[in-house]
Amino acid sequence: MADVVRIPPGLKARLAQLRLAARGALGRQGFGQHASRSRGAGMEFAQYRPYAPGDEPRQIDWKLFARSDRHYVREAERDSPLTAWVLVDTTGSMAQGDAACADWSRLDAARVLAACLVELALRQGDRIGLVGVAEGGLQWTPAGVGARHRDRGLLALQGWAARGAWPAEPVLRPLWERMHAGDLVVAIGDGFDDGMVSLLERLAAARREVVLLQVLTGEERDFPFTGGRRFVDQETGAELLADGPASRADWLLAFADARRALDARLDAAGIRHAVAWLDQPLDVPLRALFPARGSRIAPAPA
Repeated sequence: MADVVRIPPGLKARLAQLRLAARGALGRQGFGQHASRSRGAGMEFAQYRPYAPGDEPRQIDWKLFARSDRHYVREAERDSPLTAWVLVDTTGSMAQGDAACADWSRLDAARVLAACLVELALRQGDRIGLVGVAEGGLQWTPAGVGARHRDRGLLALQGWAARGAWPAEPVLRPLWERMHAGDLVVAIGDGFDDGMVSLLERLAAARREVVLLQVLTGEERDFPFTGGRRFVDQETGAELLADGPASRADWLLAFADARRALDARLDAAGIRHAVAWLDQPLDVPLRALFPARGSRIAPAPA
């Protein structure tokens, strides 16, 4: 298989403690009740897969265990009430990296976060689709289920590149045709593009369940630069020459103000949000936004 986005083993193991769930599911059935693949009579057999930590022991096919001496989970398929979309900002600003994390950009982190969400959906049997958004248009992986769908999505993620600016509104119109009321939309990006935030506000107002994973660098948070620096806008190419220590206080103040303004805007729209820092484990923001397996309580807003 061609190179695909891979989830580090330690992170993948920690995902077993989480569930991909919409806040609206709490009022219908409770978290952990919407999964579309489970064992039971009257359902169509879907597949076997190896047992993973967090799976219910009652899902193990003990007859197969007796023949193979290995634990497998038997999955059956029924209609799922949850369809999730991962909407990834692939504009030029997502190419920004961090000197403390060599060869690791915002887009790299966004790819792995998206892969984690696909993995959670696969484990639950929920439908999930991927959309990359950039100036050149939308890159779609339609919503689907199963291991083959996951592999197609991981391959697509690997092919995305950060370029250009946020597209004009007409480019985004197909989103309204595929993302329906009640769908879960998880957006991943730096969150500082007004066009992206406006889109998320409109989706939330149209009864989509919207979540934002904001990907930021440690250098933005700490501004550790020394000496003279040339700062380059990844989307426009504009350059700014500045002295690091002399600019630090003003930068930190402006950055804090921008984050507060964004948080207030998201809160007003009912959009849950958390920050994924490039120098921190990626399951931290996922834990802030999604419930632990078996939990019936929605996580508090970030």
